[in-house]
Amino acid sequence: MDHLERKFLENLRQRQLAEAGDVVLVAVSGGADSMALLALLMASRPVVGYGIAVAHANFGLRGEASDGDEEFVKEVCRRLGVECHTLRFDARGDAETWRRSLEETARMQRYGFFDELCEAFGYTRVATGHHAGDNAETMLFNLFRGTSPGGFRGIRAVNGRIVRPLLPFGREELAAYLDSKGITWRTDATNLDTVHDRNFIRHRVIPVVEERFRDKLMPSLRRMAEHAGELDEFVELYLTRLIRGNPLLDPEGGRLHVVTLLKLTPFEQKELLKRAVMAKGAPVDSQLLQRLTALIRLQPGRVVQAGRGISVVKRDGFLVFGRRDA
Repeated sequence: MDHLERKFLENLRQRQLAEAGDVVLVAVSGGADSMALLALLMASRPVVGYGIAVAHANFGLRGEASDGDEEFVKEVCRRLGVECHTLRFDARGDAETWRRSLEETARMQRYGFFDELCEAFGYTRVATGHHAGDNAETMLFNLFRGTSPGGFRGIRAVNGRIVRPLLPFGREELAAYLDSKGITWRTDATNLDTVHDRNFIRHRVIPVVEERFRDKLMPSLRRMAEHAGELDEFVELYLTRLIRGNPLLDPEGGRLHVVTLLKLTPFEQKELLKRAVMAKGAPVDSQLLQRLTALIRLQPGRVVQAGRGISVVKRDGFLVFGRRDA
């Protein structure tokens, strides 16, 4: 094993991302990141003792190029002797039907596909090719959009059965690894289009910052993500205990007692309000949290619309979260 493969294996073991007896479903688009992930997992497989299968989602967004990606991944898996699952989606049509963004629609389709494969074939882990650059882009995107401290946690290395073994690695070192092994990959030209916010951050924002503060940005963001993750775990444990000790605070049930809320700090109030909104399936941003914290002190009967058909009304001494038509 070379240096990068040993580093990858160490990360797998340290974070327990894949263990003996696991069967890992690897999400492979055909791009450099996912090809590096597949190659590194293949290199570590004899040492750790897990199985590997591949999943490729074809969203049909680039016509013949998308079909070429699918054929490329199939051929790679054939040469490696790895089971390959592919599925084609009508991402544009479903985005219009579901009234969601194309990016969100593709994400839902992709992870739904992975879940179905895990249930059907018994795969225990799903590995995706998110790396340090993706994590930095996510953190900066959250910063520019407006986020709570938890938003600086970035991409989690483990989220249920989803694992992301490449988070400690940069895009350049992964590309260098592929070159050293003679591994080819497919290029998605849409990733170069800076119309999309994440691409703009990747190609225009990060290079300028790194030019000024060389070798500072990525390590700093990595440390911030680690600290934010530790803080997030502490807050989650603290709020769980807070809710268990206060039966009048029931964010999952959509009822928060006003007088009890007034005894809490603004941070505690916002975290409980956020959980109550998210339990109803609606997104949360800082502006909504400001309106909801203001509702605590307003007269009974006042209502705040929380999005996706969710209303929050102050009545009978509670903030009540429910469907607008109810």
